[in-house]
Amino acid sequence: MPDVIIVGGGSAGAVLAARLSQDPARTVLLLEAGPAYAPDAYPKSIVDADVVADPAHDWGYTTRGTPTPRGKVLGGSSAVNAGVALRARAADFAGWPADWSFDDVLPTYKLLENTPTGDDAFHGRGGPLSIRQRTLEELTPSLRAFVEASVAHGFKRVHDFNGAEQNGADGYPMDAVDGIRQNTGLAYLTAEVRSRASLTIVGGVNVDRVLFSGTTAVGVIAADGTEYRGSEVILAGGAYGSPAILLRSGVGPAGDLAALGIDVVADLPVGQRLQDQPGYYNAYALASSHLEMSPAVGSLLWTASSEAIGDELDLHVTATHLMPGSASPTGGAIVLMAALVRPESTGTLRLASRDPEAAPVIDPNYLGSERDLRRMVEGVELGRAIARNPVFAPFVAAELAPGPDDSAAEVVAANVAVYGHPTSTAPMGDVVDSLGAVHGLSGLRVVDAAIIPVIPSSTTNVTVIMLAERIYQRVYGGRS
Repeated sequence: MPDVIIVGGGSAGAVLAARLSQDPARTVLLLEAGPAYAPDAYPKSIVDADVVADPAHDWGYTTRGTPTPRGKVLGGSSAVNAGVALRARAADFAGWPADWSFDDVLPTYKLLENTPTGDDAFHGRGGPLSIRQRTLEELTPSLRAFVEASVAHGFKRVHDFNGAEQNGADGYPMDAVDGIRQNTGLAYLTAEVRSRASLTIVGGVNVDRVLFSGTTAVGVIAADGTEYRGSEVILAGGAYGSPAILLRSGVGPAGDLAALGIDVVADLPVGQRLQDQPGYYNAYALASSHLEMSPAVGSLLWTASSEAIGDELDLHVTATHLMPGSASPTGGAIVLMAALVRPESTGTLRLASRDPEAAPVIDPNYLGSERDLRRMVEGVELGRAIARNPVFAPFVAAELAPGPDDSAAEVVAANVAVYGHPTSTAPMGDVVDSLGAVHGLSGLRVVDAAIIPVIPSSTTNVTVIMLAERIYQRVYGGRS
């Protein structure tokens, strides 16, 4: 019987499996619902940093009929995302427990990364995750022009979003090296790590629920009925997967569970405070003289809306080529996606049924407040204004969406897009403590984006990796 069962081999689970199995006296079983590819056997659709949200390795979740991609493969969503490696800002940690301030977590951010550039005060050189700051010279002409047009529009050139300053424009920091996305299945679960006698990895196991003896977790049961017993269970299935497992296990709002005929183990508000960042795709046809589309990602303008609170930066305008050239009359496209990254709206995740194969019902309640809608529209109009700047305008032939004569206010709410960084479905304080232990239960911990108490103003992948690293250090006394 293993000492620890980890459910989900994604951005957090792969980290925990690698770290916990460093101790040869501790046995670790990692269960992954998707394929558990060997480090040298990932398909091109997974390792190619220009390919995002591969349908063959996706859970198939939707929100209000719109796909909300989540990776179903060893490496999880880190294997199918855009490869952006942004940290949360210092201001983002104001809503976290006191022992999760930016000063507390910066050493862990540094520990997990290896990057050759940037200020030593902010960057690590020897960690497992390779992060590279994309220079202007590496960008396509149109992505570079977006940065230059943003500067011409009055914004700063930032140079390093993971450094001291984030308010401005530049190329992204990426966990992609030579076009290869460095998912956690590659970066942490190397061939050497996988050869440890202390670690067993099993793919193709969709976990139904946690098994309890009273209020103590004693293992998990898979959708096919197979039981896996262990001394401790860590759920690392992501912001959608982990709360769904909790709910099926009888951990959640008592009334909702009773309605599905699920015995209540712990009455906790699981799935009641979902947050995600809404976006809108402002798309352009590239000029025929500037059709380059690789690398696909990309450039970023990170700034504050007119309604931002304090020192928060609540808007992203991203420039990418994550739209097929075939969708453009010129054969080339660029998308300026505006995203509201500090929404005040919260949504819900609940079960459709007790069936572990059924997707949960996901409602992020995008733009659920008038303030959120106003800020979202402001971000779209900002992106359109930069696109009209004389520095950028020569690189595009036409605005494809919303269209030069359309009002952003009229189309944004009807066409809200998924930016894809869900959090807070089992948040610290409400459902778990500051180290992921589920309130009122023993032997059960959640370690992934579900426990983030307030959505950060960044992409979330690197913060989830940091979360796993730091909980490992603090709970298990290990050295990363």
